[in-house]
Amino acid sequence: MFLNSPLMSFVIIFLTFCLYAFVHSLLASLKAKALAAALFGETAVARYYRLFFNGFGTVSLLPILILVPLLPDQTMYQLALPWSAFMLVGQGVGALVLLVALIQTGPFAFLGLSQPFVGNQNRETILHTEGLYAWVRHPLYTGGLLILWLSTMMSVNIFAFNLGISAYFLLGAYFEERKLLKIFGQDYQDYKQKTPMFIPWVGWK
Repeated sequence: MFLNSPLMSFVIIFLTFCLYAFVHSLLASLKAKALAAALFGETAVARYYRLFFNGFGTVSLLPILILVPLLPDQTMYQLALPWSAFMLVGQGVGALVLLVALIQTGPFAFLGLSQPFVGNQNRETILHTEGLYAWVRHPLYTGGLLILWLSTMMSVNIFAFNLGISAYFLLGAYFEERKLLKIFGQDYQDYKQKTPMFIPWVGWK
């Protein structure tokens, strides 16, 4: 009975996503890049690692996305008007934050499409502290979290998936900031001290 229950689906989806988050964060680390550079050369890593990282992340996420509709599920809530309208507006704000942050970061560099032509110089040697980055250190994650959690419908499987992504955002932000501290040193430490992590005006450093 438990094996075919929404509770078991929750466990499978969440643990699978935790594994995904661990591997993805490991590949984003400086040590992983250093190992790749030792194996394939600095030039290859500067030009193609980001593209490989995004491609691997997308392909390895697909099995988890397939699990969400396939495994046994149960609706937790379904919001009606006017609450559904408020949630949709919030998701729209999240999508706008995501889009603006992506444009500000540089969409081609973020996806790894420009590095094959210019190397890594247009992304990881620039510390973004203006625009949305003056409000929060991780606006891409902030926008994503708004889209995830302001859904008008929530089921057990979607909840497990959203919880997994949220855990990944926390883990990813932790490892990303360790990397940025090594790259930018005191400049990033000063930025970190005065800028909240995900939520404006909330002093979670």
